[in-house]
Amino acid sequence: MIPSRATLAGLSLGDGLPVAVMGVLNVSPESFHAGSVVGRDDDLLRAALAMVGAGAALIDVGARSTAPYLPTAISEAEECLRLVRAVERLVGKLPVPVSADTARPAPARAALEAGARVINDVSGLRDPAVAALVAQHHAGVILMAAPAPGPDPVATVKSLLGEALERAHTAGIPDERIVVDPGIGFFRNEGVPWDAWDARVLAGLSALGALGRPLCVGVSRKSFIGVITGRDGTGERLAGSLAATAVAVWNGAALIRTHDVPDTLDAVRVAERLRNAARAL
Repeated sequence: MIPSRATLAGLSLGDGLPVAVMGVLNVSPESFHAGSVVGRDDDLLRAALAMVGAGAALIDVGARSTAPYLPTAISEAEECLRLVRAVERLVGKLPVPVSADTARPAPARAALEAGARVINDVSGLRDPAVAALVAQHHAGVILMAAPAPGPDPVATVKSLLGEALERAHTAGIPDERIVVDPGIGFFRNEGVPWDAWDARVLAGLSALGALGRPLCVGVSRKSFIGVITGRDGTGERLAGSLAATAVAVWNGAALIRTHDVPDTLDAVRVAERLRNAARAL
């Protein structure tokens, strides 16, 4: 079997390679986790450098909250302004690539022209203009399973990611620049309680290996952890996030997206070591 591998802006991911950590920074005041929001340019660079120093292999910048349960809509023009300012502040000053978390064409174009080398698209390239931009700029892309109803969480996510991959292929994006994301925290109205949905998808991650693409998983501080632990505030969900991260790594994640790089990297390395030991038995 050919290993499932990808290269995002020079970062190699997938079977047989160490699990990598992507640090999350937001310049969107409406983001669900206030601890991830950085307002001033100098603070943004300082926070990004600290994440890199702690082991982040990629920095993901978001300028518009995509939390499906919050009224956080902003204009495409405002997202552009925020995102370009952040990307320009970081590119050339970090020893790792910058990823732009956007699903809209104008911000994607602006971020790529400012030096971002990965687009993290929570819609799974549902806008063909974004897919075309990724292809034109020879960028890497993280395709998330965009919510749609389905009775079985794992099967639904697998099908949605398959559709996203087809859109990427149609646009001319090669597999080696594609990573997929099961969309933990985004499925809210599928007839299955959303915390149960997320738990079942995490437990069934290994089934997504059939897609042939490395998996990016983001569980950091998310609501299902709050339901499980009874921790309402996002600032109280670190321990639960680390537990979920360990499960994601055990079940095949190749890239972990997190607000808390040092602690998450420790959890990743322990889970990875134990997973590899189990495979060697």
